[in-house]
Amino acid sequence: MVFPRITIDPDKMAGVPCIRDLRTPVATIVAMVAEGMTEDEILAGHPDLEREDIREALRYAAEAVKERALPLKSA
Repeated sequence: MVFPRITIDPDKMAGVPCIRDLRTPVATIVAMVAEGMTEDEILAGHPDLEREDIREALRYAAEAVKERALPLKSA
C-alpha cells in the first residue's frame, strides 16, 4: 500500500511518520480521532491539514498495526 501523504525524514521529528512534511505526526492525528474529535474539529485546529490527510493517517496506522503483534492484557 502506498501512502503519498505520509513522509518520514530522519532529520525531521526524529524520523516519526508525519503528514506531508508538516511536522504533524500521524500519531497525533490518530490520537485526536481516538479522543473523539471530528474531522472538522481537527481541520479547524490545524489549518495546514486537509481532510484526506486525516483519512490517510488512519489508513497508515491500520497498516502499521497489522505488521506486528501488540501485547494485550488478558481479561
